[in-house]
Amino acid sequence: MELEAKLEALSEKAHKHREVLATEEAAKTALVMPFLQALGYDVFNPSEVVPEFTCDVATKKGEKVDYAIIIDGNVSMLIECKPINQELSLKHAGQLYRYFSVTDAKFAILTNGALFKFYSDLDSSNRMDEKPFYEFDLSKLKKSDFRNIAKFQRTGFDVESIIETAASLQMEGAVTKTLLKEMAEPSPELIRLIAAQVTDGRLSAGTKAAIGKHIPNAFKAILREKLNDRLTSAIDEGSDEEPVIVSEIETTADEIEGFQIVRAIASEVVDPSRIFMRDSKSYCAVLLDDNNRKPIARLHFNSETSRYVGTFDDEKEEIRNPIDTTIDIFHHKAAILNRVKAMLSS
Repeated sequence: MELEAKLEALSEKAHKHREVLATEEAAKTALVMPFLQALGYDVFNPSEVVPEFTCDVATKKGEKVDYAIIIDGNVSMLIECKPINQELSLKHAGQLYRYFSVTDAKFAILTNGALFKFYSDLDSSNRMDEKPFYEFDLSKLKKSDFRNIAKFQRTGFDVESIIETAASLQMEGAVTKTLLKEMAEPSPELIRLIAAQVTDGRLSAGTKAAIGKHIPNAFKAILREKLNDRLTSAIDEGSDEEPVIVSEIETTADEIEGFQIVRAIASEVVDPSRIFMRDSKSYCAVLLDDNNRKPIARLHFNSETSRYVGTFDDEKEEIRNPIDTTIDIFHHKAAILNRVKAMLSS
């Protein structure tokens, strides 16, 4: 099973069982170990995944970190687990911070099974950063998470490549956080910058207040227009259908093209106005009558290395068919038509 599919399955488990993961052991068994397995690590090989890793640190003797990941004989990652109801901060995981400086590890993960925080030493060599360079919620995976998590797979594990990605994620996160803060509560510096471009007169307190009030609304208007332009440009000329817009979902041009192809195929046996697209963080679904219980096909386009179109057999089980381009969806025309006919006759 591909990494994407394994993570999707774990995401569903994390979402379903999050409230009952009250202990550290429950989180480790139900989610952390399967997560490491999904990345290709042999959790039952003590020379690769070392549980209860011990390394004496100065005056701290006998402290343990939940897992150490060994690659080519070196400690590459340290993992500390906490119960789901405990705050994930370094003050609750001091041993992880201390171990980082006395091992070869370049990465550390602090997790409660659902939330994963990734640390490195980007700010000061051999000293674990106080803030994570990347974090994700396993129960609420985004498309970008699949790409970022893939970097930590056992096969092809490349420290330098991950460090480069980590630095980029750290900077991107800082910029995003700053922009979000400015969008919600514009700083005096931003107000002055905007004011210098839109006013000619003296910057009075009233003018500053007015500009500060308009900045958040302007940001929102820009985002709405960009999203609408992107979706509108993808609709066939003459079509009066609007694609379904789902909050925080990244609908790609390939997904829209794939939807159009599936709709074109299915329109041979059903009115195309009955065919809808509903994107999610895991896959893009093509549905009959906009009903989740009536899937025609699923577009698994999140992975950078592999793509699949999901069709359905007579038992309503999904079959993942690898494709190279969206045009290859036409190779599965028979399965798509059979699925639509079966739903129409039921």
